[in-house]
Amino acid sequence: MEDEKRLAALAAVKHVEDGMVIGVGSGSTVALFIEALANVVREQDLCVQCVPTSYQSALLLANHKIPLTSLTEHPVLDLAVDGADEVDPNLNLIKGMGGALTQEKIVASSAKTLVIIIDSSKLVEILGYKTPLPVEVIPLAWRTVANKLELLGAKVELRSGSGKVGPVVTDNGNFILDAKFPIIENPEKLEKEINNIPGVVENGLFVKMAKLVYVGQGKSVKKFEAKNKRNPP
Repeated sequence: MEDEKRLAALAAVKHVEDGMVIGVGSGSTVALFIEALANVVREQDLCVQCVPTSYQSALLLANHKIPLTSLTEHPVLDLAVDGADEVDPNLNLIKGMGGALTQEKIVASSAKTLVIIIDSSKLVEILGYKTPLPVEVIPLAWRTVANKLELLGAKVELRSGSGKVGPVVTDNGNFILDAKFPIIENPEKLEKEINNIPGVVENGLFVKMAKLVYVGQGKSVKKFEAKNKRNPP
């Protein structure tokens, strides 16, 4: 899968132009994009700035000496590039297994063009088939939110840390609930229902946000383009 991720990352970096402000997502596929971006910036002597969505991506960008900026300075981004945990045929996404879903959604919604890069294992016919839906919650409310997610049909677990005792804590200081729905037939409706629960910060359904999806498949890349155009930021 590493080779497929790299091919998708190399396809996405072709959208980078001199002077762009770019939102940069998180995760293993995005790490390959950052590497490709650094090579293009150096080889073509491009001037770009990046808005990271996590400490992980900020540190990787800094290591490659790519200038960082923020949405305060640049509330509208030229481009955002991110990965996804699942992508359906309508290019709706589940994101957030890395825990940065809130920042990722804010940055994605601020971009004129959102490009998603994935390997072939992330393609699904219907969302929720493989992956639980991450929901970021205020720590005080995690139990009551979990109960309400169960009423919506999910099996819910508080995400536990790896290498630490206790739950995962996001960059925002919140908890993550992983809500496993049998399938998600209407992602737009479910996204709104979940975000209306008091205590929810954001959920990992990205509906009608991606403009382009590049999928590494074997030794080639397949490109998907959204049919439904979202409103510009």
